[in-house]
Amino acid sequence: MRPPHEEAHPHTMKSPNPRRSFSRWLLLLPIVLGLLLAAAVLIPLPGKRAAVPDVLPPDTGTTGLRLMLRRLGTTARLMQTVAHPDDEDGGMLTLESRGQGDTVLLLTLNRGEGGQNKLGSNLFDVLGVLRTLELLASDRYYGVEQRFTRVADFGYSKTAEETFAKWGGHDVPLGDMVRVIRTFRPDVLVARFSGTNRDGHGHHQASAILTQEAFRAAADPARFPEQIREGLAPWQARKLYVGNVCGFGVQTCPDATVKLNTGTVDPLLGMSYVQFSMEGLRHQLSQGAGAWSVASGDRFTFYKQVDSVLPKTAAEGGHEKDFFDGIDTSLPGLASRLGMEEGRVPWLRPELVKLQGLVEEATKDAEANPGEAAGPLLKALALVKEQEQKAVAGLSAPAAADLWVNLDTKREQFQQAANLALGLTLTVAVDAPMGASPEAAFMAVPGQAFRVTVRLRNGSGQSLTLRNMALDFPPGWRAAATSSRVQALPPGEQATETFRVTVPENAEYTRPYWHRTDPEKESVNTIDDARYVTLPFPPPPLAAHVDYAVKGLTGSVRAVATASFKNSQGQAENRAVAVGPAFSVALEPSTQVIPVGPDGPRSIHVAVESSLPAAEGASLKAEAPPGWRAEPASEKVREETKQYQFKVYPRAQSEGRSQVKARLDYQDRKYSEGYTVVTRDDLDTFYYYQPAVQRVSVVEVKLPPDLRVGYVMGAGDDIPTVLEQTGIDVTLIPPEKLATEDLGKYGTIVVGIRAYDTQKDVVANNRRLLDFVSAGGTLVVQYQTSPGDFNTGHFTPYPAELGRARVSVEEAPVGILAPEDRVFHFPNRITARDFEGWVQERGLYFMSKWDDKYMPLLTSEDPGEAPQEGGLLRAAYGKGTYIYTGYAFFRQLPAGVPGAVRLFVNLLSAKSGSPQSAVSSRTAE
Repeated sequence: MRPPHEEAHPHTMKSPNPRRSFSRWLLLLPIVLGLLLAAAVLIPLPGKRAAVPDVLPPDTGTTGLRLMLRRLGTTARLMQTVAHPDDEDGGMLTLESRGQGDTVLLLTLNRGEGGQNKLGSNLFDVLGVLRTLELLASDRYYGVEQRFTRVADFGYSKTAEETFAKWGGHDVPLGDMVRVIRTFRPDVLVARFSGTNRDGHGHHQASAILTQEAFRAAADPARFPEQIREGLAPWQARKLYVGNVCGFGVQTCPDATVKLNTGTVDPLLGMSYVQFSMEGLRHQLSQGAGAWSVASGDRFTFYKQVDSVLPKTAAEGGHEKDFFDGIDTSLPGLASRLGMEEGRVPWLRPELVKLQGLVEEATKDAEANPGEAAGPLLKALALVKEQEQKAVAGLSAPAAADLWVNLDTKREQFQQAANLALGLTLTVAVDAPMGASPEAAFMAVPGQAFRVTVRLRNGSGQSLTLRNMALDFPPGWRAAATSSRVQALPPGEQATETFRVTVPENAEYTRPYWHRTDPEKESVNTIDDARYVTLPFPPPPLAAHVDYAVKGLTGSVRAVATASFKNSQGQAENRAVAVGPAFSVALEPSTQVIPVGPDGPRSIHVAVESSLPAAEGASLKAEAPPGWRAEPASEKVREETKQYQFKVYPRAQSEGRSQVKARLDYQDRKYSEGYTVVTRDDLDTFYYYQPAVQRVSVVEVKLPPDLRVGYVMGAGDDIPTVLEQTGIDVTLIPPEKLATEDLGKYGTIVVGIRAYDTQKDVVANNRRLLDFVSAGGTLVVQYQTSPGDFNTGHFTPYPAELGRARVSVEEAPVGILAPEDRVFHFPNRITARDFEGWVQERGLYFMSKWDDKYMPLLTSEDPGEAPQEGGLLRAAYGKGTYIYTGYAFFRQLPAGVPGAVRLFVNLLSAKSGSPQSAVSSRTAE
């Protein structure tokens, strides 16, 4: 796992279609992620995952059974806390979960929605949905359960104090962390970070600070008492550890209490724990993780114990063998945990000893004949079920809760192990044509009906008796069997049953349970459905289970219902059945910048997707702000998929913000939002909803005449769209055409964000870009990451060193260093007010050193820090102008920040025309 650093959560193109696939990228590992459900289960169980045709190879067959038997022999529970996706110590998580068999949970404070996106231009909450899917894909390799808090990633923060200020104090994330601790009830709590300045990012620091507070707060019934009233019991974890004790990547750490070698090879995995975890981490492509790897050999991770409720567990020298020193994690040890209350349940210890014996018997059977292990595993399952029923009687609420959560985990694990031993495969498939793409896959619609076929294959050498084959769905849904049930299932045979499912009119859509009304400014998510708080996503709505008996012992197998589609390579994949609206309505583009000037029409497009075979009588309207008008008044909607064009006539006499809305009326229902299908070939699928609203920013801006701009896209952003909206002539130059494109036809070329990091053709043709400048052109290079690669590449015309300096406070004062420079006068006069209303941040990756031939134009700094002057540099080179800017225009322009629009236009105009030739963009049109 790579060491987290200040860009540990970097920030795909906006989809013109509200249901278009979020992105389709080729990957090395064509594995589709399963949605984790709410059950406290470690590895995604059959039926606890969605839209996955196959589990990971190590979790199948004999290997999967042996890994599960490791889990059955221990009750150890560990919870790690981090700030963002990709912060996690994947090697340690994999070692503990897969190597030691511990039940492990990863709590990630936020979803990385404020980071930069290596894959494209989608930022904020849709990026959060993508990164949740990516992290869940990683979690399958680590073998962990995933939880989140409600706080959002608001961008880079330099201090914990700023972080907590943005999050409204400690209690919002602390309450969610305490809730997870009280629910999961870990023995050991492990913070990835130290809670000090050594952690860098303020979010990192905050995650460790909160963990140390939560260690004691979770045990205090006076803290967050509303959770106690809901039925959660207080919980005191035994020990607390923090990481980043001596920095990341070190080989020795005298201050550490625990030293773990994640480079140890596990024969069941066929590689080391850290290597296997890296296979999972590489799914986090929006973080740039696709090419990361770890060489064979020792790799150590260190943690320090900072709190404990146990007697001293460290040996001489202050070191422990592992996190669970001093904790009895055996099955009979569950009785010891009850203390004085063990006497109230005298039956428990003998039965736990018997349970341990059955695990040992199953382990021995699995070595000789995996199928024979089913007998002792199903006996153990029956015993655990009996223990669960008796556990509550006679025990206090906290003791009963602790015992129950452990027994419930064991029940799930025994069932999964038995199903692996029997080779059972359950599929639940919608009887619908295979979707030609992820967005065209079947989606259940309220008020509609569809057919589902359930198939159970018996891969064992024993005959099964099927006792029940049924669907599981929310209240209000209905299902009727349309085929006769098979009672006996011989070895190697398959049982099939078909159901007709009817979705009620008030069925809930498959959507995030959280939202932010204004993601550019809000730092805490609003929870729309408290039932799912801290979960990655709400669980899929439809599943099936089959109860069976074999040799007088009973068990069950469960699976989520799926729909089929073809991925970007034309290969068949499955995803969990989702519920969506009959109509998805989206305004395109979702934001628009309109220059102040005479009234003139603006075209907007409303994309409508219908999940109904026919929609006669549907009417679509565009709703303009007061004083504006939209034409036509309405459009009839007939086709399943279509874009409708409206003309909007704005009144844009002064700067301000407005909204244009769209609404579809059908059968007394109104549809005014659209959804994007967020997916990728290696990920599962989820959905991001947005209201059918176009945010309009009216901006006072002048343009130079006859300016042609070429834009070379890097990681992806929406700046070209905004420039076109103002009236600038913009042409996208594909990076692969830089070698042959006639650059001389452009007055200015813009290099997009992270282009040198993500586009090899930009690196290969940098000399052509510099020659373009030398011949008289203007080159504007936006922020780039990977300072080492950028600096060794010598991409600038004169010596300059890219650094990591940034100004994270968007309200930080900005000073103009060269007030007489043309950049601040043509075609727009730039003053202090142009730096008002910025969002997320001022800038990032400023230059740290530069040749005297560069002129620094702006200065800014975060509170308490030295001024940063490397955010905007200009240099004459030959006949032209070279500009480097780390200021975050990629965020400001799509947000319609007026001053940022004016300043960026001035940068583009550094060599264009004369001050007397500036014109308003309306006139230019």
